[in-house]
Amino acid sequence: MASKTSRDVLSRGLGVLRQAIREQPRIFTVAVVGSVLFGGMIILSARVVGTVIGEVALPAIARGEVGAGTLALAAAALFGISVLRVAGIFGRRLGAGYMQYRLQASYRRRVTRRYLELPLSWHHRNSTGTLLSNANSDVEAAWYPIAPLPFAVGTLVMLVGAIVSLFATDWALALVGLAVFPALFALNVVYSRRMAPRQARAQRLRAEVSAIAHESFDGALVVKTMGREAQETARFAGRAGELRDSLIAVGRLRGIFDPLLETLPSLGTLAVLVVGAFRLRQGAISVTELVSVAFLFTVLAFPVRAIGWVLAELPRSVAGWDRVRRVLDATGEMPYGQRVLDPASAGAGAATLTFTDVHFSYPPAEAHEVGAQVLGEVGFTVPAGRTVALVGPTGAGKSTIASLAVRLVDPDSGTVALDGVDVRELTAASLAGTVALVAQVPFVFDDSVRANIALDRPGIDDEAVWAALRLAEADGFVAALPDGLDTMVGERGTSLSGGQRQRLTLARALAGRPRLLVLDDATSAVDPRVEAAILAGLRSSTAEPGVPVASILVVAYRRATIALADEVIYVEQGRVLARGPHSELLASVPGYVDLVTAYEQAEVERAQESAYGDEVVPVPSGLEIEVDR
Repeated sequence: MASKTSRDVLSRGLGVLRQAIREQPRIFTVAVVGSVLFGGMIILSARVVGTVIGEVALPAIARGEVGAGTLALAAAALFGISVLRVAGIFGRRLGAGYMQYRLQASYRRRVTRRYLELPLSWHHRNSTGTLLSNANSDVEAAWYPIAPLPFAVGTLVMLVGAIVSLFATDWALALVGLAVFPALFALNVVYSRRMAPRQARAQRLRAEVSAIAHESFDGALVVKTMGREAQETARFAGRAGELRDSLIAVGRLRGIFDPLLETLPSLGTLAVLVVGAFRLRQGAISVTELVSVAFLFTVLAFPVRAIGWVLAELPRSVAGWDRVRRVLDATGEMPYGQRVLDPASAGAGAATLTFTDVHFSYPPAEAHEVGAQVLGEVGFTVPAGRTVALVGPTGAGKSTIASLAVRLVDPDSGTVALDGVDVRELTAASLAGTVALVAQVPFVFDDSVRANIALDRPGIDDEAVWAALRLAEADGFVAALPDGLDTMVGERGTSLSGGQRQRLTLARALAGRPRLLVLDDATSAVDPRVEAAILAGLRSSTAEPGVPVASILVVAYRRATIALADEVIYVEQGRVLARGPHSELLASVPGYVDLVTAYEQAEVERAQESAYGDEVVPVPSGLEIEVDR
C-alpha cells in the first residue's frame, strides 16, 4: 500500500511539473539550456583537468621545468570553461526563479479570482484561515520544486553524457558509474516515499494553524470580553506544536538521508580510484584518463543532489496542488448574462425590484445532507422610487431576501427581476451599477475615508464623496477628523465608532448612485433621529443635487424607521404573511403588532440605559469600545 501511494505521489508530482512546463515553456527552455551548459562544462572541465595533470603537470615535474606557453594555454582553457559554467548557472537560476515566481503570482490571482466567482454558500463552508492558506502557502508549495527542476533536468542530460564519457574511457570505470548513479537515484526515490506523508501532514497543519490564528484575531473582542485569552492561546499552541513536530519529522528524515546522498558519490570516487589504479597498472588507461574520471565523480556529487531535491519536494507540491485545485475546480459559480439595464426606462432613474414565487435553500454542510428551505413562495414588488420595509422575527429570511435582491445568491426557483429583467441575465457591470447593498455588519478597509468611499470607481471625485457623506449624515464627523477625507481609519475602521462605520459604508453605497438601495439593518448603530434624517433624505428628490432618488428595500426593526416606508412586507418562516402600510398592519396583523411593540420596548429600554453622546465605555481586560448614539 505504501509503495502504491508513493508511486501515486510520484506520478501526480510529475503531472504538476508537466503543468508548469506547459504554462511557461520558454522560460523553462532558457533555464534548462543554462543547466545543460553547466553540466556540459562540468564534463569538459573533468577532461581538461585530467589533461592538465597528465599532459602538463606530470611532464613538467619530470623535466623539472614548466613551459610558460603551455601553462597559459591550460589556464585559458580552465578560465573559459569557468566563464561558460557561470553563464550556465546564471541562466539556470534566473530562468528557474522567474518561472517559479511567475507561476506563484499567476495561481494566486487565479485562486483569488475564483474566490470572488464562487457563491457565498461555498465560502460559508470554508474557514477564512484555510482560504488564506490556499492562496498563499499552498500555492507556494505547489510550485516549490520548480526552483531545482531545470537543474535536475540538466543533471539528467549531464549523467547521460558522463556515462558515455566513461564508456569512451574504460569499460571497468563505466561499470562503477553504472553502479553509483542508479544507486543515487534509488536512494532519492526512497527518500521521496518516506517524505511524502510527512510533507502532506505538514501542509495540512499549516492551513489549520492559519485558520485558528485568523479566527482568534478576528474574534479578539469576544476572546477578551469573555476572558478566553488563555484558552485560545492553548488551542493555538496545541496546533502549532503539532506543526512543529511535523516539521521536525521532516527535518529528521532529511538529516538521515542528506549524509547518505552526500556520501554515495564520495564512495563512487573512492571506487574509481581503486579500480582505476588497477587498470592503470594494467596499462588499460592513462593517468590523464584516471584523473578525469575521478574528478568527474567528485564534481558530480552536487548536481546529482538536484534530482533528490525535486523528488523530495514532490510530496509537498502534490499536497499544495491538491488544495489549490480544490478551489479552482469548485462548482457553484453564478455566471452573468449579457443584458444591460437602461436607466431611462424607469421613472426618475429609480429601479423596480420584483420577487416572483421565489424559493431558496442554503446548501447543506455535507453533500449527503438536505438543505433546509429558507424562503418559500416569496413574492412582492418594490416600485420605482418607493421605500419598502422588510419586517419579521429573527430567522424569518429577511437577510436572505436582501442577498437575493443584490444577487449574492440565486433562488432555487422563481425570479428576482430589476425593471422586469431577471438579475441572472444582467452583466456584472450593469448589476453593480444598479444595485447597492449596505450590510448589517459594516466593513471598512484599512485606508483613508476617501478611498473607502470612492473605491477607485471612475467618476467619483471629492465632490461626489462629500455629496454621499451629506446624504448619509456623515459629513459632520468626517469634517471633524484630523485629516478629513485623508484620515486613515485603521483596520476594519477601528478608529471609528459603530455608527460612524455604518454611515461611512452607507456613503460608499450612495457614491455609486444606485437605482436600488438595499439596507440590511444598516443603521442600527446610529441614533434614531439620525436614521430618520438619512431615510428622509434618501426619499427626497431634492436631497442632494446629482444624486438620483433610489428605490429602497430596508430590513427594519425600529418603529420610526418602519413608519417611514411606503409599504411594509411582513415575513415569517420564509413566507410573506402580510403587506401594506404600517398603520394597516398594526390594525390587522397580531404577530406584526407583537413584534413591532417588542422592538419599540427594547429601544426605549436601551435609550434609558444610555442617553449620552459618543463615549468610551471601559470593559474588562483593558478593552475600550466606542458607543455611538
